[in-house]
Amino acid sequence: MAGKVLTLAQQKGGAGKTTLVAQLAVAFAAGGRSVALVDIDPQGSLTRWFNVREAAGKTKGITLTAVTGWRAQATVEKLKAANDLILVDSAPHAEIEAKIAVRVADLIIVPIQPSPLDLWATEPTLALARSEKRKALIVINRDQTRIKLSETLAGHIADLGAEVAESTIGNRTAFAASMMEGLGVVETAPRTKAALEILALADEITKRLRG
Repeated sequence: MAGKVLTLAQQKGGAGKTTLVAQLAVAFAAGGRSVALVDIDPQGSLTRWFNVREAAGKTKGITLTAVTGWRAQATVEKLKAANDLILVDSAPHAEIEAKIAVRVADLIIVPIQPSPLDLWATEPTLALARSEKRKALIVINRDQTRIKLSETLAGHIADLGAEVAESTIGNRTAFAASMMEGLGVVETAPRTKAALEILALADEITKRLRG
């Protein structure tokens, strides 16, 4: 059976997209899945994280390919034959690459920080998903529960016709700390809220892919 493709897309930079890609990859691999990462973001942050991981000898279950432009689609199709999951880290503000990344996806994960500015900036990503007839799932990322904006934002997002994940990701330093080591929070801090949040999101995504 061909692997499923998850594209993490967000036209606005700084939404925590690459961190979410890496954290989900580790969570899926820890559950016994073979995961292929595809980095099409020119910034190459995911590639740098993977290089640190590789230097630490922690790449079991996870591979990475960095590509640009039209080569991305052929690369993803090839990886589907040999992996359970393919996670694509798409580039913000790059129209061609974003379209390709969305087109190849079985599910598009759209991280959004709990702020009105991020909400407004998400509209082009959702419009792209609709134009390519792909399902999009909004994930509220870097949630600050003290601010209590998330419920309001979820309502506005629902008005745009996008589904909102039940799982939310908090604004936790454990994520950044694990990224510096080329790891994920399920490895560095497995009993923390950060790890439980990532595992819950990975489980929710798995169920949606099966549905």
